[in-house]
Amino acid sequence: MNAHGSGAFAPDWLALRERADAAARSAELLEPLEAALRTRSAGEPRIVVDLGCGTGAMGRWLAPRLSGPQHWVLQDRDPALLVRARDGLPHRSADGGPVTARIRRGDLAHLRSADLAGASLVTASALLDLLTGEQAAGLARACAAAGCPALLTLSVQGRVELDPPHPLDGAIAAAFDDHQRRGSPAGRLLGPDAPAAAAAAFERCGARVQDRPSPWRLGAGDAALTAEWLRGRVAAAVEQRPGLAGAAGAYLDRRLEQCAAGRLRALVGHRDLLAIPAGADAAAHRR
Repeated sequence: MNAHGSGAFAPDWLALRERADAAARSAELLEPLEAALRTRSAGEPRIVVDLGCGTGAMGRWLAPRLSGPQHWVLQDRDPALLVRARDGLPHRSADGGPVTARIRRGDLAHLRSADLAGASLVTASALLDLLTGEQAAGLARACAAAGCPALLTLSVQGRVELDPPHPLDGAIAAAFDDHQRRGSPAGRLLGPDAPAAAAAAFERCGARVQDRPSPWRLGAGDAALTAEWLRGRVAAAVEQRPGLAGAAGAYLDRRLEQCAAGRLRALVGHRDLLAIPAGADAAAHRR
């Protein structure tokens, strides 16, 4: 399961969450990002490597908000998602510059510094919490070696507020967070510890890190997304703590009823992280 509890990165789930993701990402980080990018690839297309691109939602959000010509390298393990990402990328940047793309199959677990050679920017969305600490450190080292900023958005942080509250909210949340920190063949996943762990990893590599909250704020107009998120969240909690199964079934039924009636509100916490290499940061401040 992914960090929101959905069973897979299926296109339907990615499409369902795209509007909420776009509304949640922090626009505050774009100004310092642009300042850093102005120190790189002057007059040349900005090379943006989008790791775990999925259907390309990050590119659809970011490409028209960044200036200048851009060339996106869309990386994912799923070839069908890669085609969708490439075909859905906007054709123009914020100031009308051309936006082009190519696709590349790859797994972030095996990222090498050479994979980022020539990159102006590395991006990823809803990905850090699915990494181990060593994988996050490897990403930071690869970005440092390439000398490029990284914009890493929508990492879950374990903060969820539901209105109206329910007595089982705390137990579900604790079990879900434990599930997100579960072990994998590569080690223990970061889950809600990812924002802090990734920030520390980039700072150890000399980067200046800024982060901002980027919560989902789900209401009556988000019933389909909220319902799917709830199903995955409860399923993950029960998988982690099978003793919750009986009570969790009634809990989910009640929450889905409230959702269908437009009476449920949810705040799902995330954080966005911008890591700027020391060289690019210093040059941006001189301008």
